[in-house]
Amino acid sequence: MSASATMSTTRANRTQLRAAYAICRGIARSAAKNFYYGFLVLPRHKRNALSAVYAFMRQCDDIVDDMTPGCTVDEKRAKLAAWQELMHAVVAGQPTDDPVLMALADTQLRYGIPLDLLDKLVAGTAMDLNESLPPIQVPRPLNPPPPVVLYSSFDELYRYCYHVASVVGLTTIKIFGYKDAAAAEKYAEETGVAFQLTNIIRDVAEDAAIGRIYLPGEDLARFGISPTELVHGDDRDRLRPLLALQAERARELYRSAERLLPLVEEDSRPALWALVEIYRRLLERIVANNYDVFSGRVRLSTAEKSFVLARGLWQRLI
Repeated sequence: MSASATMSTTRANRTQLRAAYAICRGIARSAAKNFYYGFLVLPRHKRNALSAVYAFMRQCDDIVDDMTPGCTVDEKRAKLAAWQELMHAVVAGQPTDDPVLMALADTQLRYGIPLDLLDKLVAGTAMDLNESLPPIQVPRPLNPPPPVVLYSSFDELYRYCYHVASVVGLTTIKIFGYKDAAAAEKYAEETGVAFQLTNIIRDVAEDAAIGRIYLPGEDLARFGISPTELVHGDDRDRLRPLLALQAERARELYRSAERLLPLVEEDSRPALWALVEIYRRLLERIVANNYDVFSGRVRLSTAEKSFVLARGLWQRLI
């Protein structure tokens, strides 16, 4: 191949890669909600990389969440395995027209993300594929079975949070860049658990309504609460201590985020700060509402998240 032809091919590949990253940014912008605000204060190359990782995970989630009538757990597992196998092939150098995998392979190479972490991202999304659970039905049947308590202890719940959230954090700091690997990775793991606990508290009524209880069974027993009580939350005073216990655990774990902040590269600190600030404010909003997560979804407004983003941008500028 002539030098001019090689240059033309390289230019075309770069054009394809730019387009692939643009598609990933669009996916992240439309679906990432809280996370995308953190992305915005990153340098462009790191924002692209995080968008690629998010778009890859989004595809995994879409496979798991497929509610097509007749789509079985086994079929979802097969689709997820095929997606993972294709990811392996593309990372190994197989050409692809899939923009998400194209961008992910470039990100994996650029930032040295271990393939094991990408495999763990897939495994985390598969944790909700449980044959023993009733299928999600929307709307719920008039007389549904009681919700299923998925984890008997906090240790079991912590392991779930590790696979679905901490692995995301460990992948993210590969893109952020960091020093003191042992400490940074420990703090990233614990920060991910704090994020997931915040989500679990916020979504407890929604999850119960589709038959799933993520709060530890031992905690329900401790406070004498049945799984069914979490569906409607009619007696908020009885449920408050149960949710307050989870909030205290999350607060303790958020301290790891403060310890992680000085360990990541300087140009990534505003993004980490913004992500933590948004999730911690969400938790404190739930606490301020007396743990009423039953009257409606607790959230931060766009204006509040934009304010956090502005503070993050200011930190980057100074």
